[in-house]
Amino acid sequence: MYSEKVMEHFSNPKNAGEIKNPSGVGTVGNPSCGDLMTIYIYVEDEIIKDIKFKTFGCGAAIATSSMITELSKGKPINEALKITKSDVADALDGLPPVKMHCSNLAADALHAAIADYLEKQKINP
Repeated sequence: MYSEKVMEHFSNPKNAGEIKNPSGVGTVGNPSCGDLMTIYIYVEDEIIKDIKFKTFGCGAAIATSSMITELSKGKPINEALKITKSDVADALDGLPPVKMHCSNLAADALHAAIADYLEKQKINP
């Protein structure tokens, strides 16, 4: 059902936790399945220098949260904004179709954190 990469990121999530005094925070959730994700970013010189997450949900939700942090850490914010749900799923070698819509909220949470950062900086995306 799940790829080895999904199981690895679920069993050993990367960048779990919270950033104190983050540059931006984004929280998204899917009430139908109960997944809730919060992404914290620290931005310096328009680059995501640090990123952490807190996720309440299924294994796929935790794995996608972990993977989005790996995909976006060190990227300029304009490149991070281009990361899609499909990019996250592809990086995990796929997700079961039933998990795509309810568990892959990670890109949305990242985009919400970047939007929060841009709003605080009074920058239009």
